[in-house]
Amino acid sequence: MKSEEEIVKEMQEVVQQMVLDDLEEDPSLADEMFECDCCGQLKPLAGSIEYSGYRLCNDCVLIAETGFALNKIHDIQEVIDAMEDKKLEQLCNFIQQEENRESN
Repeated sequence: MKSEEEIVKEMQEVVQQMVLDDLEEDPSLADEMFECDCCGQLKPLAGSIEYSGYRLCNDCVLIAETGFALNKIHDIQEVIDAMEDKKLEQLCNFIQQEENRESN
């Protein structure tokens, strides 16, 4: 049986390979950005995956797939719910930056 560290390392390699495969298939993906439905950040489309109608960036895919592999989460909604605070924080930071930009 693999240790948690081995599983995490394996997932990191798999998820990184997904980015490389996407870029090999379509190099323009390097410049295409989207707002991750999980963390709320603007991220590259390369390496992202859609789960049950949610598009997750490569970083969130790593969190989700590692959670699945370690049997700590069982569906994508658990990841979305767990990341809600981070997403809200991102939104607040964005609003603050916009306000600062407008007042200058």
